[in-house]
Amino acid sequence: MTTQHTPYVIGHAPSHTKHHEWRTAANSAPHLLPHLPKALSSNPNLKLLDIGCGPGTISASLAQHLLPSGHVLATDIADDVLERAKEHAISQGLSVPENISFQKESVYELPFSDNEFDIVHAHQVLCHLDDPVAAVKEMLRVCKPGGLISFRESDMHMWCFWPELPSLLKFHELMVNVMLANGGQDKGGRKLVSWILEAGVDRKDIEAGFGTWCYSEPGDRKAWGEAMIERLRTGQMRQRGIESGLTTEESIEEMVKGWREWMERGDATLGIVNGEVIVRKSTAS
Repeated sequence: MTTQHTPYVIGHAPSHTKHHEWRTAANSAPHLLPHLPKALSSNPNLKLLDIGCGPGTISASLAQHLLPSGHVLATDIADDVLERAKEHAISQGLSVPENISFQKESVYELPFSDNEFDIVHAHQVLCHLDDPVAAVKEMLRVCKPGGLISFRESDMHMWCFWPELPSLLKFHELMVNVMLANGGQDKGGRKLVSWILEAGVDRKDIEAGFGTWCYSEPGDRKAWGEAMIERLRTGQMRQRGIESGLTTEESIEEMVKGWREWMERGDATLGIVNGEVIVRKSTAS
């Protein structure tokens, strides 16, 4: 019997995931990149599975690192976002399906053989799941012995922004509460190692650390602020927040004004801490 899990309730509308296009392998998988040259030297035809690829900007930049013979298979649960990811890959000069391909799949039920991929990658996926340990187990299953599984998850309690506008403090509280109400995880960054150990990985096979995002340049502030305003205006955050009594129409308008002010201020900045883990799958039988 198939277990029912919480869907990705934020949705994949372009307006709600536009800021995800800011992400690249360089700014969102820096812990994985140093491992790629050695992996490619031993296997130029390396196969990488990217879970929850979204608009595909990380997937495409990882595929660039695997040229000319490596391959990325990028998966997500929505056809529309996979089509946008495919269009982005083509715009970056990648060949589909030779360098990169796309497939609609759930991380809970990957239709791949055991030990099929050299590297399995997931970025900001576990935090949206009601059973992250089950997802980790499935990612481990499809990775080859000696292969790598790469995770990166934000910790919603390790955000810092300036100026500390009251409306943005309210926004952050709403974002955390809606995430929890949806069955997601608000402390994913700090709990990564715990989830992976629970999935059966030996501690000696885990390389853990923390990395950051910084939104401070005008273009970065614009990308983030506009996305947050869109979520407040039309997104699931607005609907769920109001229906659950977590916020009001008036409060949402204050948050929108706050993000507009934040985008316009030259001293504005936002820092987010992400937990990062590399697992090397054991070769023991």
